[in-house]
Amino acid sequence: MERAFIHDPAIFRDDVTGKYYIYSTGAMGFESEDLVNWKVLGKVAEVLPEASEWTGGTDIWAPDIVKVNDEYRLYCSNSTWGVQQSCIFLAVSDKAEGPFKPKAAVLKTSDKLPVNGIDANIITDADTGDMYMLYGSFWGGAYVLKLDKETGLAAEEGVGHCVCKRPSWLSTAVEGPYMIYNKENGYYYLFVSYGSLKTDYNIRVGRSKSILGPFVDMNGRCMTDEPDDKSDIGYLLMAGYTWNEGKAYMAPGHNSVLQDVDGKAYIVYHIREKRFNQDPGPSQMQIRQIFWTKEGWPVVSCATTEEAGGSTDILSGEGLTAKSMAGIYQRINFTPSYPQGISTAVPMLLREDGYYESCSIQGTWKIEDGCIVIKYGPFTEIAYAYGKNDFCGVSGISDNGMEFMAKRDKAL
Repeated sequence: MERAFIHDPAIFRDDVTGKYYIYSTGAMGFESEDLVNWKVLGKVAEVLPEASEWTGGTDIWAPDIVKVNDEYRLYCSNSTWGVQQSCIFLAVSDKAEGPFKPKAAVLKTSDKLPVNGIDANIITDADTGDMYMLYGSFWGGAYVLKLDKETGLAAEEGVGHCVCKRPSWLSTAVEGPYMIYNKENGYYYLFVSYGSLKTDYNIRVGRSKSILGPFVDMNGRCMTDEPDDKSDIGYLLMAGYTWNEGKAYMAPGHNSVLQDVDGKAYIVYHIREKRFNQDPGPSQMQIRQIFWTKEGWPVVSCATTEEAGGSTDILSGEGLTAKSMAGIYQRINFTPSYPQGISTAVPMLLREDGYYESCSIQGTWKIEDGCIVIKYGPFTEIAYAYGKNDFCGVSGISDNGMEFMAKRDKAL
């Protein structure tokens, strides 16, 4: 299946069919058995008339799904470009592939309110079972609104509680919020897209012990703080990138996250081929595996599931020795900036004797407690190695919160 023209992908695994589903802008549905090959299901929902009357729009944006008992609930956004006259409505079905029947409006917004009602995502409190809707785009930021679990509609008046916002000089540009709960450490993780979907989209992460926040990054900064003069609040997980060969990509964003039944996790987002002009070209979907550090932060695989031929395994035992990991790599660093541009691959050397080099940087590396530990100057990086067949990758994070991913070109 051609992955172009997939925008705002929301991923879901159905416990009935055992298959994976993607729902995207345009109310398009896709089905897969392996996260690599996708079948087009077509349009799975129509606009709620009440929503269209409110917004004047006829399209469905950024649907997100949750299953409650035997009911599949698709939360759909309806709006027009560049305004706050928006509506999130609920559509329901008895199966994951739909069709979903429009049921009722969940939230309506206008320019009289401090937030824009699009980009819904549903999260359930792990302790209380209470259900919330995360949403928001530009203007006032991302908000959390409590839902009635029985009806799927709003359980409170108003717009809810703000969990992430951006300064006005950065166009208040935050949208596509998505939240997951990690039962291993008890944290809720908030994923958001900073910037413009046409140019400098990038994915940031914060975490909290509560759905209502506050969500903080690796350096302890709250994602509602301002002024953020360096645009470095929020842990930068994914940005535009280019390897030494192949295509360059820009503006990854509006992600969703799958926590699979086998314990593996994946991030799904749309991205564009690099084209910094007035015609940015179509968006397409990428899926990457997520690995969790011992400190509880996600890092992403250097390869998409398509490039890796499916999921990979963390290397251990004989697969994780100084000899097996020695090699010449391409390395991409994700460093916050404004605007967020393209991260270009640089060389990285891991020598069997423990010598590390990346361009003019010299240091050491070793294997410790199942991880690769890289040290240079005042910095320490903890990385995870993964592989499949002849493919070998390394992804990690430094003690100052910078993530990197690297792929091996040549073993030594």
